[in-house]
Amino acid sequence: MKLFTKLYDMALVWAKHRHAERYLAAMSFAESVFFPIPPDVMLAPMSLAQPKKAWRFASFATIASVCGGIIGYLLGFWLFEPVVEPLIAQMHWQEKFDIALNWFKDYGVWVVFLAGFSPIPYKVFTIGAGVLQMAFLPFLIASAIGRGARFFLVSALMKWGGAQMERKLRQYIEILGWGLVILIALAYFLLR
Repeated sequence: MKLFTKLYDMALVWAKHRHAERYLAAMSFAESVFFPIPPDVMLAPMSLAQPKKAWRFASFATIASVCGGIIGYLLGFWLFEPVVEPLIAQMHWQEKFDIALNWFKDYGVWVVFLAGFSPIPYKVFTIGAGVLQMAFLPFLIASAIGRGARFFLVSALMKWGGAQMERKLRQYIEILGWGLVILIALAYFLLR
């Protein structure tokens, strides 16, 4: 079944849409607060489809993601008990959230940088930074550097790889897609 090849082709078409930058910015913003899908899934095909705009796309994703991170921080800072805490309990994420809070206590602002750059859910750390009332300026700087590094790396790889990268991704997209599904399923069952 060629599910991911079709999704990949659709992402390339969407990447050329005249409102693609707005969609990327909205996805980047939302992912920093609540949305489960990382913006890389849109950023990569956009950078492949229009390599001359790759840096522009990475900039949009970074700025929107950091703005979303600020909202996550404020939610954790001001609205944790009435809004966020019940949602964490409802989604059965308390254990994961507690782990993130412990990492904050051990590593401080470095956790925000690593979460911004890595596939670790950034939203958990933006809210956690607010809950722990981390100093805002270091949070903001670490978010900008971490998220920027991630998005510019994705754009650089796509721009550098160009048409050859697009062919290679197309060749292996089913393996990568199904491998990711398996990893998510394993993580879900192991971390429950």
